[in-house]
Amino acid sequence: MPQIFKIGSYLVYIWSNENLPVEPIHVHISENRPSAHGTKVWLTKAGHCIVAKNSSKIPLHVLNDILAVIETRFDFICQKWLEQFGEIHFFC
Repeated sequence: MPQIFKIGSYLVYIWSNENLPVEPIHVHISENRPSAHGTKVWLTKAGHCIVAKNSSKIPLHVLNDILAVIETRFDFICQKWLEQFGEIHFFC
């Protein structure tokens, strides 16, 4: 799993084994190490985030801080996604 960056003990990463066709751009978040049950966050064309599911049960105040960082690093995340999958589609 390509780790994109770390915020405290939380990892923001791309799950490298995505389905075909490749899902819209999103990241996963989990504490300490990548997990198949990490929180999933869609990125939008406008550079915002939509929480698809908070499977790792990140407290809301912490998750909101992480989402703010993800939005700030939108272009960097898109670059990493393109390197991994060669294409980008947005959820909305």
